[in-house]
Amino acid sequence: MDPYLEGTYWMTFHTQMIAEIARQLAPKLRPRYLALTSERFVLDYPEDVAIATTSIYPDVGLAGSPSLSLAHPQEGIATAPLRLPTVIPSRVPHVTVEIRDTQNRQLVTAIEVLSPTNKHGDGMEEYLSKRERLLMSTSHLMEIDLLRPGKRVPMQKPLPSVPYFVFLTRNENKPFSDIWPILLQDPLPRVPVPLLPGDQDVFLNLQQAFTTVYDLLSYDLSIDYTKPPKIPLPSDIGAWAEELLNKHRNGN
Repeated sequence: MDPYLEGTYWMTFHTQMIAEIARQLAPKLRPRYLALTSERFVLDYPEDVAIATTSIYPDVGLAGSPSLSLAHPQEGIATAPLRLPTVIPSRVPHVTVEIRDTQNRQLVTAIEVLSPTNKHGDGMEEYLSKRERLLMSTSHLMEIDLLRPGKRVPMQKPLPSVPYFVFLTRNENKPFSDIWPILLQDPLPRVPVPLLPGDQDVFLNLQQAFTTVYDLLSYDLSIDYTKPPKIPLPSDIGAWAEELLNKHRNGN
């Protein structure tokens, strides 16, 4: 995983990663299953919304401020004494890979690549509601969390302190989930994708999918690796990452 993708570039990466997962799995699933992408929209609110209010009564601080005028408007004209931008949520797309059988279009396995809106605020509540419906159904659920910030999916016991995870909840093993903890230094794993009873798992090579998307979108040309990532790394991992980048810069 590249921690530089966890910031500005995430939404383009997320969409293409989901598409690449579907492309990788589709030929392995024929002829009994389909790998389809399903899009929904989640409302996301900015995290830096100003909630505190300030007094509008004149004091020393307000007296010299040109941004707020409390002068009485001309009689008969309803002029607002204050104008501020309101908070309007943005519609953030989320794409899921749905594996369905070709005969009944039954949802067999859902594969989610989590986004920031899945891990905080109202977007997380929406995702947990969807997750609950999937866990209560007969479908399998795979959740790929390649983001360090935000809350993890709920587990009954603490998770290890690592930056990334893959969670696989098989229908027949509920409530237990198989978990792949992933260090930044490690390649992304090759994970099994379960199907209907009697059919063998197919395998998803996450590192192959990641590398394909990275090369396709030429992130090496758009990311400035001379600067630290937008979401800082812990000091020990940061030192390792800087050493790795220096080797690449020097052609080693």
